[in-house]
Amino acid sequence: MQPPIAERRPHASILHGHEWTDDYHWLRDREDPAVLKYLEEENDYTETRSAHLADLRDQIYAEIKAKVKEDDLSAPAREGEWWYGHRTEAGKQYPIFLRWRGSPDGPASVLLDHNELAADKTFCAVGYLLVCPAQDRLAYSVDFSGNETFEVRFVDLEPRRELDDRLLGAYYGGAFSADGEHFFYNTLDTAHRPYRIWRHRIGTAQEADVLVYEEGDQRFDLDLGLSRDRSMVLIDLLSNSTSETRYVPAALPEQASHPILARVAGVRYQAEPHHGDWLVVTDQGTPNGRLVKLSGDTETEIIAHDPLAKVARAIPFHDHVVVKGRKAANPVITVLAETGASFDVSFDDDAYRLALGENREYETAQVRVVYESMLTPRRVIDINLHNGEQAIVKETEVPGGYDPDHYVCFRIWAEGSGVRIPITVVHQKDLELPAPTLFYGYGAYESVLDPWFDPALFPLLDRGVVYAVAHIRGGGEMGRLWHLDGRMEKKVNTFADFIAAAEHLLHRGIAAPGRLAARGISAGGLLMGAVTVMRPDLWAAIVAEVPFVDVINTMLDPGIPLTVPEWEEWGNPALPDQFQYMSAYSPYDNTVPTSYPAILATAGLNDPRVAYWEPAKWVARLRIANTGSNPILLRTELGAGHSGRSGRYDAWHDEAFVLAFVLDQLGLVGN
Repeated sequence: MQPPIAERRPHASILHGHEWTDDYHWLRDREDPAVLKYLEEENDYTETRSAHLADLRDQIYAEIKAKVKEDDLSAPAREGEWWYGHRTEAGKQYPIFLRWRGSPDGPASVLLDHNELAADKTFCAVGYLLVCPAQDRLAYSVDFSGNETFEVRFVDLEPRRELDDRLLGAYYGGAFSADGEHFFYNTLDTAHRPYRIWRHRIGTAQEADVLVYEEGDQRFDLDLGLSRDRSMVLIDLLSNSTSETRYVPAALPEQASHPILARVAGVRYQAEPHHGDWLVVTDQGTPNGRLVKLSGDTETEIIAHDPLAKVARAIPFHDHVVVKGRKAANPVITVLAETGASFDVSFDDDAYRLALGENREYETAQVRVVYESMLTPRRVIDINLHNGEQAIVKETEVPGGYDPDHYVCFRIWAEGSGVRIPITVVHQKDLELPAPTLFYGYGAYESVLDPWFDPALFPLLDRGVVYAVAHIRGGGEMGRLWHLDGRMEKKVNTFADFIAAAEHLLHRGIAAPGRLAARGISAGGLLMGAVTVMRPDLWAAIVAEVPFVDVINTMLDPGIPLTVPEWEEWGNPALPDQFQYMSAYSPYDNTVPTSYPAILATAGLNDPRVAYWEPAKWVARLRIANTGSNPILLRTELGAGHSGRSGRYDAWHDEAFVLAFVLDQLGLVGN
């Protein structure tokens, strides 16, 4: 079967004296029947080219499934007389959300059965479940298309009764008032930017809702939620470089919102009320942040700035403050007591993930954290806030006789352009090196790739593949400056770091030459596109999932979701200097005739974050430019969005598809 060849319909543009032709601009028109036909033809071609992997995909799916306890119960979290959790059941795609009165050992009542909600739906995602302070009313949001536009629904719980209230066009983020009679939520503008906060009175029509706040600056998104002590509805205004937090007293929901601190360009802060004061983490003049207490006009410093350690967030409890941060590429949690005593929560692994768990209570003597690594299944741990003692509440069971001693996981450091780049590596303990390797990266938005336990890794590891993760600039693994060194005009550092890290794997004898594959998602898909055009010779295969590869065309269109807010991450090509550095790396614009590695690109037709046409156009251009014979494949989910299909079994099938492609290109099919 010959690959589909997209019709070339030249669309000429001139910007800053630079003229270029976009042959595949027409693929942006999703209303054109020819577009859907082309995507379907690409799907058919991809299925045909990978048909020989069908049995392997089934095997991998079965292996992933075998390492997941399908019937499972989360660690219930307490809030007053109630405990909250969820369970999964074999054969069901989605969790069932539960609560128990008095003790989790008793009978559970169902808050929401996601499976019933998803009945007869091809896609169903729940954005949030929020219980009001009196715990007798539930709000939940649901998206049936994958475009991340939600409908909010309400349920009275004692006794259970579905309410008629429906809030359309909502986004992530919501909060009840103290009495549970008002609900705050946000809505989207035409560019899919959350920009308005509304107050809804339960029992009234949405048309009667009151506008609480509207953000006119298109660089900012809005988010909201209740403060830890539930005294305030907090409204966060967030851009990539600046933030502001406003508050409304939860007991006085009809009051106007007020800022905690005035907005200052280039300054980000996070604030929480605590005993009448405000705890504020701010990066003003301190890139890695510091923690202060604001008492009226008086500022008291609690944690000073440390250039080697990041202060990310302060989470207050009644008698303690828990501080999240980072040091030496790993997460750190510090507990501060009212007495001034403190201790760090630490673990022995070289590389791990440490996050706050579900902490529903404010007046408590313990904090719940979640710990995992590539070889340690997820552990829910309660830590005594007074003495640091740890109690494992739940460790995720891995069926099938999993033995972590069969593998090794370690961190190495590559030398980049004046920096040391952390890399996390995992493989079979007795694996003969060098070996085929899959290398993963992201590197944007100050996001971090802390290692997590993933059952989908083992079909690779057990077939002799090394798996490695690059913690490159643009991310936040090494603090705020690590991000700043990989954004805007320094974005090329992200790509250079990934290439340097890949070469380090080869030079150390970990990755086998000619058998190195790379994978990235979304902004990590941009990374994949960039390193493909920069060093096509380095890779045996590239997996670019929902990749942001048409950088210039996307960032020139302020009507596209995320474009204007993203100008502070990537740049605005309408400005000559920013156009110059963006056009130098944009994968779509730098695809030239050469022999490319095998490529699998994915897309979601309803994706609001990276439009389906970005990977579609890139693949079309790659096909024309490719002078080699490696396959270039596009797979589009026609009923889903950015994160693919919503059910867990569907997600495992999709993962099996990707892993089979990787194993095939690494020469391991049949081994």
